Amino acid sequence: MAETSAQLSRSRDLDKLLLRPGPLVDSSFEPGPDLRDDLKEYVKVLVVGAGGLGCELLKDLALSGFRNLEVIDMDRIEVSNLNRQFLFRLEDVGKPKAEVAAKRVMERISGVDIKHHFCRIEDKPIDFYSDFNIIVLGLDSAEARSYINAVACGFLEYDDDDNPQPQTIKPMVDGGTEGFKGHVRVIVPGVTPCFECTIWLFPVQVKFPLCTLAETPRNAAHCIEYAHLIKWDEVHSGKTFDPDNPEHMQWVYQEALKRAELFGITGVTYSFTQGVVKNIIPAIASTNAIISAACALETLKIVTGCSKTLSNYLMYNGADGLHTKVTDLMKSSDCLVCGPGILIELETSVTLRKFMDMLEDHPKLHLTRVSVTYRGKNLYMQAPPVLEEMTRPNLELPLFDLMSKTRKDIIHVNGMAGEGDKKQSCLRKLRIVFKGIDGVTDVDMAGGA
Repeated sequence: MAETSAQLSRSRDLDKLLLRPGPLVDSSFEPGPDLRDDLKEYVKVLVVGAGGLGCELLKDLALSGFRNLEVIDMDRIEVSNLNRQFLFRLEDVGKPKAEVAAKRVMERISGVDIKHHFCRIEDKPIDFYSDFNIIVLGLDSAEARSYINAVACGFLEYDDDDNPQPQTIKPMVDGGTEGFKGHVRVIVPGVTPCFECTIWLFPVQVKFPLCTLAETPRNAAHCIEYAHLIKWDEVHSGKTFDPDNPEHMQWVYQEALKRAELFGITGVTYSFTQGVVKNIIPAIASTNAIISAACALETLKIVTGCSKTLSNYLMYNGADGLHTKVTDLMKSSDCLVCGPGILIELETSVTLRKFMDMLEDHPKLHLTRVSVTYRGKNLYMQAPPVLEEMTRPNLELPLFDLMSKTRKDIIHVNGMAGEGDKKQSCLRKLRIVFKGIDGVTDVDMAGGA
């Protein structure tokens, strides 16, 4: 089928990047029309989030030559979204964001195929995420980023020299905005710092003392949180507050307004009530557009190698003039999510109890009072007593069986490390390899640990 004039126009701009070599290209870059065709046919991209940033991402990625896109989002469209989430209309209120966003982009950009998923990111099986070449994040919470980061890093495998195996790397591009500020970061698990390596970048959420809320409110936020955290439970005993229920939010707003009038405080509005209760920071369409453009460009660069990728964190601030800065963040070699972990080789007959004893004598661990978890399941817990009793029978079972007879995998252990009075609690990531299973060769534990 002959290309339309619009398709030729988009291809012309893309060809300037994909058909010509240059001084900034990746070593693996091979310019040519086949690269553009492969981008359309074989590359699968997952966009996580279909809000203000997610809408921009879907549009930019589709216009950048990507044809196989999927988007996942658990939210429905609200009236308050319409000022910045440009793919939505008034008649879409109440519909799933992912569904409408996918539909609108496909209507405007021919040839693109976008599958939508209206669900929580945790509802999808891990194998769902393995099908994508790259994951692009347009999220508004640290918890959701942490989950996707753990999933992507979970596919990562290391060789015996603790080098990441390229075919197991699942790259991510993460974008985020707060008002006039935003960031873009490239995460290549095992190569660049992952989300957990730099969790300190995210500020601690502000919380108000209950005594201040109850006795001496000083601003509108105090009045709103009083209605939300104290008054709601007093009036609706046993009824859970739902921040996505308009009737619940309206009740909190009215109660906050009454309290504000009582103390002579101004500034309580319905939109501000939503922002305080749901921890919403006002979003600005122009910031979303700028950050999305940078995310789409980094995605194109990672997939094609047409230029060097960002190293590795871009900060944008448009509040007072314009300021951008790129920072090369450092990877944590001890990261429990993207790091290789300490390599331990075991016989399939080793029981959980014997394994825990081995950790105490291990030259790099010296762990006592150990608790063991595997893929979120408690194999043995030292405390509380009820969990210790529940997991105690596992102590006499082979660790190989408790790990579903998997020849190699990651487990996490929590215990006390150190000497004498200097012992402290610590969490460690261990890379377990069982000998003689499916061709696994013997590994020098001392050399690899």
